[in-house]
Amino acid sequence: MDTLRAISLMVLGMALLALSDAFIKLSTRAASSGQVMMAIGLGGCCVFLILARLRKLPLRRADAFHPRVLLRNVFEMVGGLGMIIGLSHIPLSVMAAIMQTAPLAVTLGAALFLGESVGWRRWSAIGVGLVGMLMVIRPFGAEFSGWTVFAVVGVIGLAARDLVTRTLPAEIPSVVVSAWGMVSIAPVGLVLMLLSGSAPVFTPPAMLPIAAAVAVTAGGYLAVTTAMRLAEVAAVSPFRYTRLIFTASLGILFFGDRPDGWTYAGAALILTAGLYTFVREHRLLRAQQRDVDRGL
Repeated sequence: MDTLRAISLMVLGMALLALSDAFIKLSTRAASSGQVMMAIGLGGCCVFLILARLRKLPLRRADAFHPRVLLRNVFEMVGGLGMIIGLSHIPLSVMAAIMQTAPLAVTLGAALFLGESVGWRRWSAIGVGLVGMLMVIRPFGAEFSGWTVFAVVGVIGLAARDLVTRTLPAEIPSVVVSAWGMVSIAPVGLVLMLLSGSAPVFTPPAMLPIAAAVAVTAGGYLAVTTAMRLAEVAAVSPFRYTRLIFTASLGILFFGDRPDGWTYAGAALILTAGLYTFVREHRLLRAQQRDVDRGL
């Protein structure tokens, strides 16, 4: 029963995060990317501050300035910048496909920078996923838009953030880390807004989607966190990829996206490679655990 609830919560979380992408895209039609980024950072920080208060966790801690926490914040800035600029300029369906390469990028980074062992099967899956991303972007085709580069930068930033998160000291609470991560993107948004010379907009078409994005992002975060605690990772993690379906569907229904065959084919390759990588990593972890149990 807990597993079914966990799967339902994971799917709900992915739907809410897809809605967040849609609301961010909608808000950039009325406000600048810098203003949206600053507002999302401040709004997200307020949400995590409330969560920290409810759990009686102080945000003003010495370990908030741990070098790895600060490094994580830098990658959060890079990822947030790429995500929001990408969302404001490219179709949601394309953005969704590119962002699904993030787990593959994490596996690649873990092999290159953390010394984790990656066999030829997972290297092959990473290669297939990268081919899928190139099919979506088509950097040498007539349809290529330079704005897709920001989506790729977003993937790299978020993957690097997740890699650094793996190395954080266990005693630093996740809510505190998340709160400081959200705070870090607000100044980047302010700088971006100043560089663009755009004045802040406080009209309902700008502020309501931003407020909605903050709310559904918080809901998605809580749903995913609860799902991961209710059941085994192997049971719920594959359902993360439902975000691709939700985001692409929102793009088609509300933003008039019309993905072509290359985009569908590339997204299918990315999805297949990501799922295979996850299954392979889970099998390896189970095999390692069996070896440890036998040794005991």
